[in-house]
Amino acid sequence: MKARATLVALVPALLLTAVGCSSTDTPAKSEAPDPKGSSGSASGAPGAPGAPAPTASAPAGTGAPKTGGTKTERSALEPGDLPGYQISAQGKNPNAPDGQPQADRKACQPLADIMGDKPDPAARETVNRGVGSQKQIGLAVSASVSSYAESDAKALINRLRAAVAACATGFSATVEKQTGSYRDVRAAAYTTSGDESVSWTTTAAAQGVSAQVHLVVVREGDTVVRLMALNVAAAQQKALVPQEVADKQLEKVQRAG
Repeated sequence: MKARATLVALVPALLLTAVGCSSTDTPAKSEAPDPKGSSGSASGAPGAPGAPAPTASAPAGTGAPKTGGTKTERSALEPGDLPGYQISAQGKNPNAPDGQPQADRKACQPLADIMGDKPDPAARETVNRGVGSQKQIGLAVSASVSSYAESDAKALINRLRAAVAACATGFSATVEKQTGSYRDVRAAAYTTSGDESVSWTTTAAAQGVSAQVHLVVVREGDTVVRLMALNVAAAQQKALVPQEVADKQLEKVQRAG
């Protein structure tokens, strides 16, 4: 359990406690890291290591967000937005580590930041959601929407592109004395409707436990969408952010704007 918790702590926004819900009645059994709780509030609080593993009994819409609110809150996915998926917003587990992961290589810090409480320190507001697929058993996606000054949002995308290119051999990152590694950082082609985007894959590992992770970060004006996917039922299986999830999230951002 300690290995799982450490790995999950190094993927802080990934995932909510109810994501990855399957369409079967049997909980997934694997050595995949337990999903994390994550705040559905605008504060962008991180998730928690050691959260309960997702099961089919996790109720759809648990911790459903309220209507109204800020532009960022209105942009976030809500239960019912995506047929075939469960969307959740859970409160932060009090045992979760706080803050942004610190990379061992300066060039890779943008990639460590993207795994933290918010995409990077310049984010003014962040709202997190968890998306569990009922079509592909075990596939879970963390979706967050963050508001920025537009110049900061553009700078973030540029930093991420440079970091993906510079950190192909990997790096390690630490949150509250818990350290894990990200290896085989590779740019990945991915089409979105946003103004610009960057996508990559990596393998997150800690204490002998590892998971394939796919990340997509999209800028739409002064808003940044961050999508991270893994398969909680089969951590070694290649994960991909579903196109329909990205499309719906960008559609909500565009409507809110």
